[in-house]
Amino acid sequence: MDASEFKEYIFGALFLKRASDEFDVEREAVLARQRALGRSEEEAQARAADPDSFTDTFFVPELARWSYLRNEVHHQVGDGLNKALAALEESNRSLEGVLQHIDFNRRVGNTTVPDRKWRDLIDHFSEYSLRNEDFEFPDLLGAAYEYLIRDFADSAGKKGGEFYTPRPVVRLMVRLVDPEPGMSVYDPCAGSGGMLIYAANHVAEEGGDPTDLVLAGQENNGTTWSISKMNMLLHGIPDADLRNDDTLANPAHVEDGELQRFDRVITNPPFSQNYDKADMAHQERFRYGYTPEGGKKADLMFLQHMLAVLRPMGIVATVMPHGVLFRSGAEGDIRQQIIEDDLLEAVIGLAPNLFYGTGIPAAILILRAKNSKPPERQGKVLFINADRDYGEGRAQNHLRPRDEEKITAAYRDFADVDGFAKIVTIDELADNDFNCNIRRYADSSPPPEPHDVRAHLHGGVPMAEIDEASELLERVGLNALEVLFADRGDGYADWRHDIASADGREGAHRAIGCAAAQRQAASPWPSWWADIVEPLLLALPDYDSLAGLRQRLISSFVEQMAPAEMSPFEAAGMAATWWDESVHELQTALRVRHKLTRVV
Repeated sequence: MDASEFKEYIFGALFLKRASDEFDVEREAVLARQRALGRSEEEAQARAADPDSFTDTFFVPELARWSYLRNEVHHQVGDGLNKALAALEESNRSLEGVLQHIDFNRRVGNTTVPDRKWRDLIDHFSEYSLRNEDFEFPDLLGAAYEYLIRDFADSAGKKGGEFYTPRPVVRLMVRLVDPEPGMSVYDPCAGSGGMLIYAANHVAEEGGDPTDLVLAGQENNGTTWSISKMNMLLHGIPDADLRNDDTLANPAHVEDGELQRFDRVITNPPFSQNYDKADMAHQERFRYGYTPEGGKKADLMFLQHMLAVLRPMGIVATVMPHGVLFRSGAEGDIRQQIIEDDLLEAVIGLAPNLFYGTGIPAAILILRAKNSKPPERQGKVLFINADRDYGEGRAQNHLRPRDEEKITAAYRDFADVDGFAKIVTIDELADNDFNCNIRRYADSSPPPEPHDVRAHLHGGVPMAEIDEASELLERVGLNALEVLFADRGDGYADWRHDIASADGREGAHRAIGCAAAQRQAASPWPSWWADIVEPLLLALPDYDSLAGLRQRLISSFVEQMAPAEMSPFEAAGMAATWWDESVHELQTALRVRHKLTRVV
């Protein structure tokens, strides 16, 4: 059985254990309250058996309680687990349809999983308490669930792309559209729910109340939909409105016959799908036209759906294959109309092999509702070419924190950046037949390597190349002509003769070492850590949350490293990397502080 097959069993067992552990805590609290009110033990037990007594947790009936599974279910264990899931779902309306697809008795080949294996699973989960009070930080279980989803996506390979978007891409997209408290956020192709969860996290990081967001999504695959529901619940988001249906054929978020509207639409729809026009409800969504039904070109149909559900000041961020940027025919006509209506704000080309299921590069498109662009951006489209900004992995590339910072800053500044970003007017796009091929406008190709034929034939290092490198070497306190080269006076230099001798090499090493030591002594890093980071960390117990701390650390580090002539994107990326690696420890420190405060 591969990961794509057994993931639902792991998710189901994890969810059962979590629900049962939290129920046990709340049940004891109910009993304590009833006893404190002077009720008899029989009356207290009756109240604790009433589902209406449990408002902040799921009501877990006897058959679904972990203690029952651990102590009573030793034969036909798969059947016992199925009954537990069914009982939990039947007792909680919010779980309707979420757990019923998980079948612990499903045949694998010619047999079912033996009782011994299921008992091992129960015994394994029994070793761990999944109560909130046992977690180092509040979202520990949500983080663990996310880890499992990513791990299963890695194992599933191409199929992983059906339910999982790499989280650095998700985080980037959420930062680009910047959801705020009071807004509604919608993902029409919700997958495992990452876009919506990260939208809530973003609001919390910015100091807002994530419960003041309206989160909605739709997912066609039933198994994936149930994963997203559990993901939301384990992240402490019980009220996300997730529907299970085909978004193109039957959009489910409808009120009084009208499509619901949203402030932010963030999604990664499936690439290159077919669709059937005859089966599509609410065809008023497709005001710009239809792509060929059988040509695996539904991408712009998804995009039109997103535009149709935008509120007047809304923003869309969506992943799209590059083909939608330049293909002609019906797609070209739709693209032209979208651009002429001034809806397209930015096209961001990403590196290849970032996504599960495809090695081809993709793009993020940012669009705004009609007449809602800021005045300085009207009639313009920003092209960002980030196809060289990524980290290499063993099987898949990934966006690094510095890449996220660079892209986010370029979009926020909305300015030309040589070899990276270019503002293009709609008139210029029209002159190019509305072809939005990114390299046409923002070419990230490195300049050609210079060749000096005379140096190749007669030897020597061109002084022009040394001069070009001197600025970089001088930044680290090294003078190339004093240590490495001797100027011949004819535009070329030779390596110093003594560089090949032991004494010469030792002198060069000593010069380089001294320069490095001087550079280290002058580094702003120690002062940044001592003057800014340490006081913030020491004051951490005075914070109620980490809101704003991340941005303060990053901006201060960028400012501190400016004298070292470090790229602001590199500096921001370094600080963001440290934050990502340390955030759980910071959350743990906050939780310990809150526990100690309660004790005192």
